[in-house]
Amino acid sequence: MPSHRYRDIYDRVEVPLTQRDWPDARLTDAPLWVPVDLRDGNQALAEPMDPVRKRRFFELLVAMGYKEIEVGYPSASQTDFDFVRLLAHTDIAPADVAIVVFTPARRDLIERTVASVRGIRNEVVIHMYTATAPTWRNVVLDRDTAELRELILSGGRDVLEFAGDLPNVRFEFSPEVFNLTEPDFVLDICDRMTTLWDATPRRPVILNLPATVEVATPNVYADQIEYMHKNLARRASVILSVHPHNDRGTGIACAELAVLAGAQRVEGCVFGNGERTGNVDIATLALNLHAQGVDPMIDFSDIDEIRRTVEYCTRMPIHERHPYAGDLVHTAFSGTHQDAIKKGMAEHRDRAAATGVAEHELDWRVPYLPIDPADIGRSYDAVIRVNSQSGKGGIAYLLHTEYGLDLPRRLQIDFARHVQARADDTGLEITAAELYKLFEARYLGTTTESVGLRAWQTTGAGDDAVTEVTLTIGGATEFRGVGPIEALTAALARVGYPVEVLGLTQQSIGSGNSGTAITYLEYRSGERTGWACGRSDSVLAASMAAVMRAANTLVVD
Repeated sequence: MPSHRYRDIYDRVEVPLTQRDWPDARLTDAPLWVPVDLRDGNQALAEPMDPVRKRRFFELLVAMGYKEIEVGYPSASQTDFDFVRLLAHTDIAPADVAIVVFTPARRDLIERTVASVRGIRNEVVIHMYTATAPTWRNVVLDRDTAELRELILSGGRDVLEFAGDLPNVRFEFSPEVFNLTEPDFVLDICDRMTTLWDATPRRPVILNLPATVEVATPNVYADQIEYMHKNLARRASVILSVHPHNDRGTGIACAELAVLAGAQRVEGCVFGNGERTGNVDIATLALNLHAQGVDPMIDFSDIDEIRRTVEYCTRMPIHERHPYAGDLVHTAFSGTHQDAIKKGMAEHRDRAAATGVAEHELDWRVPYLPIDPADIGRSYDAVIRVNSQSGKGGIAYLLHTEYGLDLPRRLQIDFARHVQARADDTGLEITAAELYKLFEARYLGTTTESVGLRAWQTTGAGDDAVTEVTLTIGGATEFRGVGPIEALTAALARVGYPVEVLGLTQQSIGSGNSGTAITYLEYRSGERTGWACGRSDSVLAASMAAVMRAANTLVVD
């Protein structure tokens, strides 16, 4: 790999902070969330959202509880301009939702942007940006630092000229590629902008500091944010915002550490759509807070509906392993994980019953599941799935949740061997229905009957009890002073089918006339042990059927 072509971040930009406080900070409150899906996310789509999709996405964001939404780049396209005008002419934006529009520092584009928001009754944020990093200055804009400073201030004056008379308008400035800009230069520009726009605590200016291209470890970004946080001239009149991208795959960590370093506001996209590898995922950020006991102030109680809407609007699928939202994120295939989850779920139910606290209110301690899937509208149906890596715990969990079967532990171990063999043969996942079919075939289904039970009856009780057993081999035999199971095993032994009962577990599934009894029988015959099951409408009949299944299994196996 030609790694010599690239420079370390510390060779590209000064990182001035030496005394840092962010490592000692804690996340205790949610930041201000600003979804930029309708602008930054939209411009990254191969097929940008049409008006119908854009409106549906906006309505989703409102329903989730976002109070500030960047809705478009109205000077860049007629579609975006028309959507902003829709907000002016309709009531789809609740009064407590601020509308953000995006513009470069160019007079004609600022004028059109302001024209798009006239008549909107909501609070409006006009968001102006200009790239400030050396490569962008030299290669893209062909401006030195003095010329670029004047370009930005000129844009700021244009914003005041066109929007200064609008009482519901606030201002935001982004020095694009902040993270590769000289600290003193970007600090000077930001201070000049807050002075120009007369930032006050009652009308604060938003300073948004993007990691437009992620080029360093998250701690570097945190140092850069803390430097600005500590040195801005009008800090009490500034809302310090961040806008991380995900080029290195650490956008989430960048945002979290930036908030520790003093950021109050985070721009990003729900599920992280955006240019190249995407914007920071504000859904994951919010649910990370939730998993730490901090209210994210956004409603994710039906994450699958949120996901479906985002997929529809963006025409892009959400990955199966995407944090919180993916189809497989609450699913365990590994046997050790399944066993731990099964035991954890049982402990949670027992603790809820013992304390009288509802399960959905009780503190969550289930291994391998950072949050309760029910918090985000997921059921427990897909928590455990079975493949060649699965163990007895997961198999037993599925049979119990789907079919009500409570397999004894030793039977779980025995059945897991057969499931493992099937999974290894096919290389495929085994569904609950396929598990049940395999269980029936192995322990319950009919076999080639070498010996059958024609009839049995018991008269009397205790020592006076008489049980008559009639087999298809050897006819009827009477046994005194024993119950039906003992009589049946004795009769089978007489005709050459010895079955010693080692353990017998009986279970009723369902209730009333529709209930079913099932018996799990562990047996020994000679040197061999095994399992057989019986099913009937009574517990005793199910037990007799299990003994007969064991006797005939001796021949089949």
